[in-house]
Amino acid sequence: MSNGLIAPHGGELIVNLVGEAERAALLERAAALPQITVGSRQLADLEMLANGAYSPLRGFMTREDYLSVVNTMHLSNSLPWSIPITLAVTAEQAAGVPEGSEVALVNAEGVLQAVLTVQEKFGYDKALEARQVYRTEDEAHPGVKVVYQQGDVLLGGPVQIVALQPQIFEQYRYTPAQSRALFAERGWKRVVAFQTRNPVHRAHEYIQKCALETVDGLYLHPLVGDTKGDDIPADVRMRCYEVLLENYYPQDRVILGVLPAAMRYAGPREAIFHALMRKNYGCSHFIVGRDHAGVGNYYGTYDAQHIFAEFDADKLGITPMFFDHTFFCKVCDAMASKKTCPHNGEHHVMLSGTKVRQMLQAGEVPPREFSRPEVASVLIEAMRQPVTKG
Repeated sequence: MSNGLIAPHGGELIVNLVGEAERAALLERAAALPQITVGSRQLADLEMLANGAYSPLRGFMTREDYLSVVNTMHLSNSLPWSIPITLAVTAEQAAGVPEGSEVALVNAEGVLQAVLTVQEKFGYDKALEARQVYRTEDEAHPGVKVVYQQGDVLLGGPVQIVALQPQIFEQYRYTPAQSRALFAERGWKRVVAFQTRNPVHRAHEYIQKCALETVDGLYLHPLVGDTKGDDIPADVRMRCYEVLLENYYPQDRVILGVLPAAMRYAGPREAIFHALMRKNYGCSHFIVGRDHAGVGNYYGTYDAQHIFAEFDADKLGITPMFFDHTFFCKVCDAMASKKTCPHNGEHHVMLSGTKVRQMLQAGEVPPREFSRPEVASVLIEAMRQPVTKG
């Protein structure tokens, strides 16, 4: 491990973003290639492939890896990987790109993003992917809905990426190589990552600080790719993290970065996926709380913790840190969990996300036991005015 940091998944960072000389040649060649327009999720996948966060992947999955991931949560080489990374197209689009040919992947404005070498094109069972990855075939599940609505043919093969989307939160958009350099500069070897798509409340803060007691540093790494329409917009969340870190965390022991990936809402499988990406970013530990990456009632409260037992710890590489549901206990006069608090629920301050949202919309500040006042102020201000989703 370089600088004492954990090795990337598979042993090395696989960066699929081409250099300047190669980029010029690709741009010229791509002008004559058939084009496929890719949406926001695939654009996010391309960025993760470009910067090495999806190491050891070199592109979109071919049939063998796809089926292995769907059915066993491992790549065909037996390396753990829990979410299929695919490019779905219509049968008509697939007909125009024979196996062995190249295709230009462009964004909605027609700007070239990458060149895909079509190693394989194949049909797939959408219901099987839904059952295995999301544990349901219910189209009301946001991840399942995406699978059912996408094309019927998958194109697999390596990508050469020539451009990335406009970089929102650019000052926080560290690549895995950059985050590793930051950790090394600070002398960190044991780094814990925290994944979130929500503002950090007191329960989150408590488990982060518990974890921080045992490691060298915390990488607060919120996801800023596609989320559900009712999730709090990324720009509002980022301001919440900024005021929280300014006021309540030691500056030399926390780094705030962003993860450009899209949410799948795949619950337990996504917990593994999130952990592996943070391993590539240089983190040795990963916090897993209650209902990680969950949605609705599709997953058990602690299924995302239990799934780690299904993997060889050495192959997984990154160490999960499991935390129970936490709350403020009025008798203990402190944050606690069922593991540390002897008092019954009537003494616990636990507010649902729905209840907090109602309070914020009414301009009411949630109790200090639930949310830091600086964070609540940011959220109340955001509720008062329309915000463009980040």
